[in-house]
Amino acid sequence: MDGDGKVFTLAEVSQHSTKHDCWLVIGGKVYDVTKFLDDHPGGDEVLLSATGKDATDDFEDVGHSTTAKAMLDEYYVGDIDSASIPSKTSYTPPKQPQYDQDKTSEFIIKILQFLVPLLILGLALGVRFYTNSASSA
Repeated sequence: MDGDGKVFTLAEVSQHSTKHDCWLVIGGKVYDVTKFLDDHPGGDEVLLSATGKDATDDFEDVGHSTTAKAMLDEYYVGDIDSASIPSKTSYTPPKQPQYDQDKTSEFIIKILQFLVPLLILGLALGVRFYTNSASSA
């Protein structure tokens, strides 16, 4: 590793977000993956879209092999100043009104029990009307 213990802020890392100069933050470390862009199996767009942020979740979600993780050492340039990374905000969905699943299901079944026979009757009458009008013409 040739990072020499250098610490970068997220703003500094974010300046390296082009195809000719691409740095990523993964696991609290900074990697210059510019030379790897053309060789990345997922294409360079995947790596470029992960610049300017903590890409740890993106990297882990893909399920990289141990070989891929070992390759990171070759691209290591330093560490990230964790204070420069914005804290993750968790999404809290708004309160939803409670409804009784059983009553809703029962209501839908009752409506369908009424509508399905009506639709079949209407279809039968339509076919009869059409065949009678076609044979009269």
